[in-house]
Amino acid sequence: MGIVYAIISGKGGVGKTTTTANIGIGIAQEGKKVVLVDFDLGQRNLDLILGLENRVIYDMVHVMDEEAGLKQALIKSKHTDNLFLLAASQTKDKSALVQEKVKKLIETLKEEFDYVILDAPAGIESGFEHTIMYADATIVVVNPEVSSIRDADKAIGIVDAKCERAKENKKVQKYLVINRINPAMVSSGEMLASADILDILSIDLLGKIPEDKGIVEASNTGKPIILNEKSGAGAAYKRICKRLCGENVAFEDVETFNSPSIMGKIKGLFQ
Repeated sequence: MGIVYAIISGKGGVGKTTTTANIGIGIAQEGKKVVLVDFDLGQRNLDLILGLENRVIYDMVHVMDEEAGLKQALIKSKHTDNLFLLAASQTKDKSALVQEKVKKLIETLKEEFDYVILDAPAGIESGFEHTIMYADATIVVVNPEVSSIRDADKAIGIVDAKCERAKENKKVQKYLVINRINPAMVSSGEMLASADILDILSIDLLGKIPEDKGIVEASNTGKPIILNEKSGAGAAYKRICKRLCGENVAFEDVETFNSPSIMGKIKGLFQ
C-alpha cells in the first residue's frame, strides 16, 4: 500500500503547487511510482506547471462519478516514466467532492502507487478538508513572513482536528517546507528565520527552499526547477525528496548571507 501526503498551505501564493510538482518529480526520480492529484477544482494549475495542460481529457471528478476509468484519466509525466497526474476539474466546484467518493479514489490509488501526493486548494475551504481527511501525513508550505505563518498555524489546527477524528484519534505526521528564503532579508531581520518559524509552528522541518528567479520561468515552461541541475531551489527539492524516501540527508544552510568582499569584487572585474 502506498503512502498519502497532502500538501497544504494556509494561504495562496506561497508555492504549494510548485512544491507538489517538484516533489512528485523528485520522488519519481528515486525510482518510486508516484501520482499527483490536483484537488483545486475550478482553478487547476498543477497540469500547467508539469507541462501537461494539453493532455487533460478526463479529470478526477469524471473518475469519482464513474464517467471515466482511472487509467483513462491518469496522465504520464513528460519528464519521468514513474510520475502520473490526475487533474482537477475546471468545470466543477468544491461541492463535487463527496467524502465517500474521495475515500474510494484515494484507496484505489494507494493500491497502485508508492506515493499518492494530494495538492490541496489554497486556504482552509471545503476542498482543503477533503484533501487532508485521508492523508497519512501532511506537508505544510509557508513563506518566511508573518501572514503566511499565521494562516499556516490555523491550517495545522484544522489538520489536527479533522485527521485525528478520521483516524480514530491517531496523530497525523506533519512536516514543514519553508519556501522562498532570501538570505539577505533573513540576515537584515526583514524575513523570519527558520528557527523562529519552527518555534511558532512546532512541526518537523522537511526542507528549506531558497528564493530562485528561475522558478517563474520553470513554471511557465512546464519544466519544474528540480530538473535544473544548476538551481539552488532544485537542489533543495531533491534533498526533500530523498528525505521522504527514507534517506538521512543533512540540511544545507540556505539562510546565511555571504556578502562578497571588496577585494572579491575587484578580482571579479578581471576574470
